[in-house]
Amino acid sequence: MGRRFRRSLRPRLERLDERCLLATLTPTQVVHAYGLDRIPWKTASGPVLGDGTGQTIAIVVAQHDPYLKADLAEFNRTYGLPDCTLVQLYTPGTSADDGWASEETLDVEYAHAVAPGAKIVVVEARSSDTGSMITAIDTARNYPGVSVVSMSWGVSEPGNERALDYHFTTPSGHTGVTFVAAAGDSAASGGTEWPSTSPYVLAVGGTKLQVDLAGNYQSETAWNGSGGGYSTLEPVPWYQKGFNPKKVRSVPDVSALAALSTGVNVVTTTPSDGQQSWWQIGGTSVGTPIWAAIVAIANQGRALSGLGTLDGATQTLPAIYALPASNFHDVTSGSNGFSAHAGYDLVTGRGSPNGPALIPGLAAWTGLTPLNHTTTSAKKTVAAKKVKKKDLALPLDLVISTADLVPMHQAEPGRPGMTLNHPKSAPLPQGPAAWGFRHAGALGRLTTVGTLRQG
Repeated sequence: MGRRFRRSLRPRLERLDERCLLATLTPTQVVHAYGLDRIPWKTASGPVLGDGTGQTIAIVVAQHDPYLKADLAEFNRTYGLPDCTLVQLYTPGTSADDGWASEETLDVEYAHAVAPGAKIVVVEARSSDTGSMITAIDTARNYPGVSVVSMSWGVSEPGNERALDYHFTTPSGHTGVTFVAAAGDSAASGGTEWPSTSPYVLAVGGTKLQVDLAGNYQSETAWNGSGGGYSTLEPVPWYQKGFNPKKVRSVPDVSALAALSTGVNVVTTTPSDGQQSWWQIGGTSVGTPIWAAIVAIANQGRALSGLGTLDGATQTLPAIYALPASNFHDVTSGSNGFSAHAGYDLVTGRGSPNGPALIPGLAAWTGLTPLNHTTTSAKKTVAAKKVKKKDLALPLDLVISTADLVPMHQAEPGRPGMTLNHPKSAPLPQGPAAWGFRHAGALGRLTTVGTLRQG
């Protein structure tokens, strides 16, 4: 059987009559607060609404929910949302579970609320044991057209997790896939959870979001239940250099609303009694489908520009760490055991989405991936100094042409960049806080210490 995954779903309050829902955040307020309703894509025939049209989001859960489509229809009717193209994949005879059913409806309803134009494919594992969940992940990532996989669940880091991480990569010949997972709801004391600790997965932490009566963003604080911390097994990924001082992976990468007191309303039917009811729900399960939908909207923009969908490991995650701080709402107060503060932290990551800046940045992203080969030039070159291989995801003897050097304008003030020792005869241009390079169409950041010299 293997260990069983736990849902990242917080305890719910009393059932709510839909005529007197509590003053939680509505889909319209959530979308507006993060600026996700202000993403117009420019095309030759005019502006196109950024709503995920043309993209497919896969949601991986355990066990079957026989009432999902009816619940989603009621959610859409209540909040004035369009119908959704929804596909459920499951093995006939798979049992139902009240807890997983509520998780499933939450994930689907909020992925749809944020990206109402996207198709949603729900892959229901036969059970929550490791083997079944991995099988469901493989089904999701291989499904035609899927560009995002959302996973609002986790388990204490298994000893063999690094051997399983390849399940969070884009299959050969498939369009790029980004994997998104909840960081967990047991605070820092609960320990880090896999798959959010995988270096190939975008980990989502939690906040408490405050809006005004019009739904405008006011403030956020870190949610005290948000998962976060340092992995016990995964080495620090190259894209976290400059943010994470440790030699192991840190989570989360980003965050969104999660606190139950400012949670969301979800309509779900409990399979055990067939009763459809409204619930007030919080947890990192809320932010996970929101972030999956954000990636889907960015992929819609990429498709309109003739670009492929984002690959999580080589594009989405590096972009999250390289894009300017202005692409996020920096959450600087609150704690989950670790304190939130200015810049990256172990409760909220880089922060929550500032949609009008973040999504175009993701849509235009072209690189920041480590090279896996060495290039040479007959002109001036940068020769990398010997460093320990375990510390860098770059070749030890990287050599590139100075003509390929480009300013990394997204480098934040005070963030460590590349250091070069060079003769006066070949100075680097002045200005940016850090430098990167272009090679074979890829954009990368030099993280080694090197010397500019004549080739």
